[in-house]
Amino acid sequence: FPEDRITKGDLAEYYETLAPVILPHIKGRPITMERYPAGIGKKGFWQKDVSKGFPDWLERVKVPKKDGVVHHPVITDARSLLWVTNQNTITQHVWISRIPNLYYPDICVFDLDPSKDDPAAVRHAAIGLRDLLAELGITSWIKTTGGKGFHIVMPLDGKSPMEEVEGFANRVGRLFVSLAPDHLTHEFNKVDRKGRIYVDTGRNGYSATFAAAYTVRAKNGAPVSAPCTWDEIEKGKVDPGTFTLRNMPARIKKTGDLWADMLRKRPSLKKPLEKLRRMTKA
Repeated sequence: FPEDRITKGDLAEYYETLAPVILPHIKGRPITMERYPAGIGKKGFWQKDVSKGFPDWLERVKVPKKDGVVHHPVITDARSLLWVTNQNTITQHVWISRIPNLYYPDICVFDLDPSKDDPAAVRHAAIGLRDLLAELGITSWIKTTGGKGFHIVMPLDGKSPMEEVEGFANRVGRLFVSLAPDHLTHEFNKVDRKGRIYVDTGRNGYSATFAAAYTVRAKNGAPVSAPCTWDEIEKGKVDPGTFTLRNMPARIKKTGDLWADMLRKRPSLKKPLEKLRRMTKA
């Protein structure tokens, strides 16, 4: 991060320090590495496959794709987290499922992506989505994206197939947009969003990814995609870019892992899906 004078060593130190809180959320998930060999001032690239030139001890998983397979790296411990970092990986993008149950997600992700930088508006949208999910009997969790928006996450028991989770997310997204169509949109193409907040439910399909919890984003200031509390959102204490590589370690010392309980509470999607069907009369 040349403008911030943050080095690769600083990045590695961050991931080593935060490994205890990162690993429970990233462990076992196929990884896509967002790599910047010359720093964020130069063009980087995304890499999924690690079939050649990688150490034998690095765990990998073969994932089917059209006309072949992808050998995704899998982070299992601090050593593998730091190895990925040493490949000039700034951000780890992860699946919503873990090995060996790749077709059965243990989380569902909603990505609120505003067309413009408007922290107050996207906080308001996040609260609205939280309340809609609550009507469906779902307790949701939130983290900053390190960009302009928030990720709202709901844990799952891992018993619903990916197609069902994806369909559920899409239907919730459409319902949420219908409640405030002047401010929210489900349009993928930016030209069609017309200044509205994009409710992105596409993170829940096969091979789709999202920025892992506590991962650093490749932007000036080294923002972090960090868990926060709903109270912080309601009181306007947290914006999408509030947390950074520099202030995150101190926050962890103060708050610990705010998502720790999420890992222990994994409800079934069955009842929320039934409520959603009744609510949408589908």
